[in-house]
Amino acid sequence: AARWEPTEHMSLLDPVATVELEGRPVQLRCWRYDVRGVSGHVVPVYMLDADLPENHPDDRQVTRKLYMSDPAGRFRQEALLGIGGVRMLQALGLGVADHYHMNEGHAALLVLELLRIESERAGLAATDPQVIESVRRRCVFTTHTPVAAGHDKFPLDLVHHTIEPTLLRPLDDPATCGAFCEDGMLNMTFLGFSLSKYINGVAKRHGEVSRSLFGRYPIDSITNGVHAATWVSRPFAELFDQHLPGWREDNATLRYAVGIPLEEIRNAHARAKRTLVETVNWRINAGFDQRRFTIGFARRATAYKRAELLLADPGRLRAMAEQLGGLQIIFAGKAHPNDHGGKEMIKRIVGALEPLRPAVHGVYLPNYDMGLAQVLVPGVDLWLNTPQPPLEASGTSGMKAALNGVPSLSTLDGWWLEGHVEGVTGWAIGRDDWTAEARVDQTASSNDERNTADAAALYDKLAQAIVPLYLDRPDGYAEVMRSAIALNGSFFNTHRMMREYVLKAYFG
Repeated sequence: AARWEPTEHMSLLDPVATVELEGRPVQLRCWRYDVRGVSGHVVPVYMLDADLPENHPDDRQVTRKLYMSDPAGRFRQEALLGIGGVRMLQALGLGVADHYHMNEGHAALLVLELLRIESERAGLAATDPQVIESVRRRCVFTTHTPVAAGHDKFPLDLVHHTIEPTLLRPLDDPATCGAFCEDGMLNMTFLGFSLSKYINGVAKRHGEVSRSLFGRYPIDSITNGVHAATWVSRPFAELFDQHLPGWREDNATLRYAVGIPLEEIRNAHARAKRTLVETVNWRINAGFDQRRFTIGFARRATAYKRAELLLADPGRLRAMAEQLGGLQIIFAGKAHPNDHGGKEMIKRIVGALEPLRPAVHGVYLPNYDMGLAQVLVPGVDLWLNTPQPPLEASGTSGMKAALNGVPSLSTLDGWWLEGHVEGVTGWAIGRDDWTAEARVDQTASSNDERNTADAAALYDKLAQAIVPLYLDRPDGYAEVMRSAIALNGSFFNTHRMMREYVLKAYFG
């Protein structure tokens, strides 16, 4: 495996910030990584690093691993991110920012540092309404998790033991602590919510789900997007350069893809598919054939994504494959190191694919990363997404597929509720039956019933709509490909997303 060497990608900066943890001063340095946009504009990203010789050995480990599993280690990490992040920006000479945008509660302790700074500046208590409102005007919070249990909570005893006493005043005052402390725990999401002027989910449905979970807070939604210049494959980039000049600078230009001849759409896709087939065959000697209909499924290996749904009825899948003259399925995606269920699911998928040969040629690609995704996503004929509603906050892989003219077949959740036009941009699995009064039923029996129904709907849509269109009306399938670009690619991108954040969150 390749070794990560930060010095090859980032620059170490001189300024140092200090955060007190458990009564010990912890020194932080930072690395600068420059993100260069298509216009040449550079956005610096600062990575905090506590691995300094002057720090206690335990403190040096805090920034070495993402998402520590033990509560004490994780809280120390979030303290360095939130409190240390504010102090590092000041050490870099950037002062107090106009806006702080928290994504989930991991950085929410920054509001305690801002309250301390503002109270000292104004000569008022950190719990004074004027101080609180001043901080609230600077803060924005985006939640990405549609399940209440996924939001961090820490024992107040641990909080008091870990961070500096000067930051604890809002937690010691019942008038303020009641908004974000309950049952002896500090709720990091509520801390961020309470001190933010704007809160949003990452898709319209996710906003609805979040309001049903956290009804006392005004939660809006801004649907995620993907960076088009990164995710459009070379064949389609060249096609867009020819027909849609300026698409990189203004992604909305992609709506005019409706005027690109279907034959050119097909030719660009054939080039992307050839690259995928060659890559798969080179990596694992899979014996893939470019002429076969190919379905792609690649995302984090976790239960609610339901990667096994496509394999629920091997007999029916095999029959469809024979009708198609052969079917290829590519799975990819890693499980979290601590997710043993996800690892077992990967093993089950690998085991289920072998008996389907020769009609169904299926593989599970190892070592999935962005580089492989940039080959896989544009090269398949159909992108499959099967999350259990309403657990998909947004999802973005289908957006990447759409930019490359690959239609989606997906359950109606996350972004697909907004991007789906049946038979135009892709196809839906099942119905949208979620209501604000509903709750996610996690019992095994209800999940089994839902999985059985969705698997049947998936097979029905493949057999009755997608396979006949692909086989009998290739121009009709190409029209869906083209519409995916024009309707979905032109909207579900970071240009539109950031415009909404600027207008609604930062300066609304």
